[in-house]
Amino acid sequence: MSGGVQITKMGMKIYNSLSRQLEDFVPLNPEQVSIYSCGPTVYDYIHMGNARTALVTDIIRRYLMYKGYNVKLVQNLTDIDDKIINRAAELGVSAKQLASENGEAFFQDSQRLGIHPADVHPKATEHIPEMIDLIQTLLDKGAAYVIDGSVYYRVNQFAEYGKLSNRKPEDLLAGARVEVDERKEDPRDFDMWKAAKPGEPSWESPWGKGRPGWHIECSAMAMKHLGETIDIHAGGEDLQFPHHENEIAQSELATGATFARYWMHIAFLKIDGTRMGKSEQNFILLRDALDNYPTEVIRHFLISAHYRHPLDYNQESLTKSAGALRRLNNCLDALKEYDQSVETNGTTATPLQHTVQEMKAQFTQAMDTDFNTAQALGAIFTLVGEVNKSLTNVGEKTDPAFAQAYQTLLETCQVLGIYGTDTQESDDHNVEQRDQLVQLLLEIRQDARERKDWETSDKIRDRLKELNIEIKDTREGATWKIVA
Repeated sequence: MSGGVQITKMGMKIYNSLSRQLEDFVPLNPEQVSIYSCGPTVYDYIHMGNARTALVTDIIRRYLMYKGYNVKLVQNLTDIDDKIINRAAELGVSAKQLASENGEAFFQDSQRLGIHPADVHPKATEHIPEMIDLIQTLLDKGAAYVIDGSVYYRVNQFAEYGKLSNRKPEDLLAGARVEVDERKEDPRDFDMWKAAKPGEPSWESPWGKGRPGWHIECSAMAMKHLGETIDIHAGGEDLQFPHHENEIAQSELATGATFARYWMHIAFLKIDGTRMGKSEQNFILLRDALDNYPTEVIRHFLISAHYRHPLDYNQESLTKSAGALRRLNNCLDALKEYDQSVETNGTTATPLQHTVQEMKAQFTQAMDTDFNTAQALGAIFTLVGEVNKSLTNVGEKTDPAFAQAYQTLLETCQVLGIYGTDTQESDDHNVEQRDQLVQLLLEIRQDARERKDWETSDKIRDRLKELNIEIKDTREGATWKIVA
């Protein structure tokens, strides 16, 4: 690695929602990290709030790989659920068709955001046998019961129920949003198998035709692909209770083993101070945002706050992200002009080289401390500022500090996915559209100048300048460039 700072696996800390404190990260296997991330319920396109959770998981994996770990990431798709059934009925299509189309849209939108696919994307409908086996295990242990073809989990059989959400027994029911069912032994009991209703998708089971409950799906899929105990379980903070609480209860009672060693919950994205969500009817679809902003701008915005802190979606924040990335891109473009093949070994360290080393140490410290992307970005842009100062004072293109700075910025920015993402085709399309619009405005401005309409000419020039596009009039015509 460049930068003079050795990357080691030691020293990482993760905030564990289960213990509610920072803990040293020690995976079960010193070389392999297992991660399960709750994916979308594919009844609609994903919104920016969903995207934040998926992006944080992507960066966690990228950084662990940067540290030298092998990582196996499993991210499920819930493709059978009340929401899917209800939405399909509204649209007059089958639940299978709706889930398939929205599942494909999720992969398309994720790819546009530069999110690398998980190692496994299990679908609930493809794991019905595993769910039935898990439910039967719990029935055999007396932790579940059957009523009219539905199977319910006995919450009172798990003494530690509530340990993840840290809720008192009397508070658990209020937050569970469970269906009112007088047949249940305890109002807190939740369904693992739902008896078939007319017209709904169903599968055969020992208790009759039906479909799985939401919570049993993730337990079965996680254990199928990662084993009884996984290192990291991630998801949005809204899933902490009841979904993740119920996953723990049924998984740990069934196996007798710890289900997940580290629980990570990503805070809400907000809009106008209110949680963004489909139920609130205030959401911005990821695909719409990506139509208006380059990939790196959206990524930068979504990681500009620590993942456990709420983040407010607004035009000002996105504009700031766009401006920051212009500075970054301009810096990297300038560094490309310098000789990147210069050897740095054996040379006397310059002040800029010291800055590079400090930046890499700060970046690593930030990411080692519960994946603090906000501080990591701060380290990157501190180096950008120092590089820009040095570029104005140095005429020698073989200065080894610039090669070192270039490589370090590339490495750290690619960990965060804010430079050189896998979405070049999409970004090239955005750039092409921008260039065509600027050229059109220059043609309109030239027509105005020929009419001696200096007011219109100056207005176009000044407005473009506000957008960081500088116009220069020459004998051959107007030229333009993007400035920081």
